[in-house]
Amino acid sequence: MMNLGKIDGEKMYIPQIQLERLKSLLTPGKVVIVYGPRRVGKTTLLKKQLEEEKNSLFVSGEDVFVRDFLSSGSIEKLKEFIGDKDLLVIDEAQYIPGIGLNLKLIVDHLSTVRVIATGSSTFDLAKQLGDPLTGRKHTIKMYPLSQMELDQIEHPAQRKAHLETRLLYGSYPEVVTLESDALKQEYLQELVSSYLLKDILAFEGIQKSKKLIDLLLLLTFQIGKEVSHSELATHLSIGKTTVDRYLDLLEQVFVLVNVRGFSRNLRKEVTKTSRYYFCDNGIRNALISNFNPLSRRDDIGALWENYLVMERLKKQEYRRLWSRNFFWRTYDQKELDWVEEREGSLFGYEFKWNHDVAKAPKLWQEAYPEAFFECINQHNYLPFIT
Repeated sequence: MMNLGKIDGEKMYIPQIQLERLKSLLTPGKVVIVYGPRRVGKTTLLKKQLEEEKNSLFVSGEDVFVRDFLSSGSIEKLKEFIGDKDLLVIDEAQYIPGIGLNLKLIVDHLSTVRVIATGSSTFDLAKQLGDPLTGRKHTIKMYPLSQMELDQIEHPAQRKAHLETRLLYGSYPEVVTLESDALKQEYLQELVSSYLLKDILAFEGIQKSKKLIDLLLLLTFQIGKEVSHSELATHLSIGKTTVDRYLDLLEQVFVLVNVRGFSRNLRKEVTKTSRYYFCDNGIRNALISNFNPLSRRDDIGALWENYLVMERLKKQEYRRLWSRNFFWRTYDQKELDWVEEREGSLFGYEFKWNHDVAKAPKLWQEAYPEAFFECINQHNYLPFIT
């Protein structure tokens, strides 16, 4: 639930930025698709919208009865199911066979009905929605709580005090709600084992669950570093094709984010490798069962980089900042942690945990003299993510 703390015994709702976008896109003839990991507040978002609706129908794709109607391919059966409702909300729509075709029938033949569908993975849902809903859908992506959202209920002093907690436990809504570190740890361990991996292992062909978990564990120690799929395959004693498939699945269920190398054909630039970040610091730390305070860690730089990358992606999504994102590195080890290509310009960033001020690499300046550069540290990070 998207809540934090209590007021007179009632949990306090943190206004979700994507709620306003949902309202603006919700019109007849279009389906609004809400994607995001499990437990990030998609259902809360829907229920907040339903508070303003007088004539709606809320169903779950996990319900067998619902699946029977919404996979029927029959206009009459769909009309019977929806009745006189003018808003249909389908939670976890990826479980409904042929959902794309059936949603197309609804928006094409029920002219007054608005539709919202959510999914905690983009596997079959994205595949099914592709062709049938071409020109008939809007997409909204959700993440764990952003600092932009938390700023609405935190004072500046609280925000500073909570930074270490964000780096260690992340910002899933329930984690933010829980008061003790022990409860946060327990929740994250349960989330990893019972929910995030469940979406992957449920799919046909995923038989080597231990290898997949071992792959994730390898990646927890490679944040901010280039990842070779071939090296991962060798280390895990599985084929590179299998590694490629597993990594793709982990992206599709919002466990990982893939960032590629940037180049405009400078011979020294590395472009054929990827870097992977976890959707949430808490998930990463739960995988390695390490919630030690920052004073006792040797991976602060990785935690800081992962945090900044994910908060930046949230800002881009929620503020509608259209950008292509990369890292930049040369074969002689000159690098930038983050590069954005937007509005016809280049923006390079280096991430430093301490208050250090780094300079742009000389080769970067020579190759891209018009590019913007900034070092992001604890002193100036907030404008970068909010």
